[in-house]
Amino acid sequence: MVSDVTRMGEWSPESESATWLGGASGPQPGAKFRGVNRHGKKKWETEATVVEAQPGRLFAFRVTAAGFKVAEWRYAFAPTDSGCRVTETWIDQRGRIAKALGKPVSGVADRATHNRAGMEQTLDRLKAAAETAHPAG
Repeated sequence: MVSDVTRMGEWSPESESATWLGGASGPQPGAKFRGVNRHGKKKWETEATVVEAQPGRLFAFRVTAAGFKVAEWRYAFAPTDSGCRVTETWIDQRGRIAKALGKPVSGVADRATHNRAGMEQTLDRLKAAAETAHPAG
């Protein structure tokens, strides 16, 4: 569900959509996709490159915007007795200029706090969708 980036808008409160680029159609290292994000009235695009794709274990991608490094996002999956645990990690890769442009472009001054709240919503939505698709029990 997570590695199908075209569905990220269903889980993330900031992501509107994602589209594979350059003939890519799925999560393979090196595959690229464009993300469209929104926060309030602010809207911006990013480009991401898949850096790891191990089905059932790990999905990770690095994001740039206007040529600037932005972040690496990682989703790690671990089996549990009742299903699986998903750990979402955001690694800030912004330099001084990208950090300075953050609030004017996205409307977010404190990216770490904002992303933590968004990650909690993303994981809650992902959990609800997964449990609806595959009820426990």
